Amino acid sequence: MSNDILLVTSSVYHMTPSAHECWTVADYEQLPDDGMRYELINGDLRMTPAPNLAHQTMSGLIFYHLLQAVQFSGTGRVFAAPVDVQLDGATIVQPDIVVVLRDGAASLTEQRIVGPPDLIVEITSPSTASYDRREKRDRYAAAGVREYWIADPASHSVELLTLEGNIYRAEHVYRGQAIIPSTVLPGWATPTEVLFGEQG
Repeated sequence: MSNDILLVTSSVYHMTPSAHECWTVADYEQLPDDGMRYELINGDLRMTPAPNLAHQTMSGLIFYHLLQAVQFSGTGRVFAAPVDVQLDGATIVQPDIVVVLRDGAASLTEQRIVGPPDLIVEITSPSTASYDRREKRDRYAAAGVREYWIADPASHSVELLTLEGNIYRAEHVYRGQAIIPSTVLPGWATPTEVLFGEQG
């Protein structure tokens, strides 16, 4: 029975911000290093459950292939969670994978990435699917993240969202031998199935 009940991303109520009704970046910076994964969404502190092994495996594979396509080619940097990305004055997220291109809008500081990365990848699960597809999607679009991939380990597929104005347009869902037609990574030529550890 306990395996049938999953933790979901939720607001944090057992802690309160120092002197404000909403959480601030300064409050976020004072959080204890307790092993939990916190995010600040428009002043609301959220906590996400620890990823499972399938999630971790897929994250490693996607990171590896993006590292080859971006960082090894000298066009930018690739980061894997946990890494703080400050999208605005009230939002700090920890995406699963982040791509920052050399000529992009984001800047790298000692503590975090500031501004919109060029590409964010979130690996969804039953406990985070709604959060990834609603709140985080909306914040990424509003901040100007050019491309958003939602990877689903259950269906071995990746949904591509591209920014038009300040909203995302859903392109298609890719799987198998299909190659994600990234506009951020024009040289991307990795079959989608390879990101899931399948034979390419």
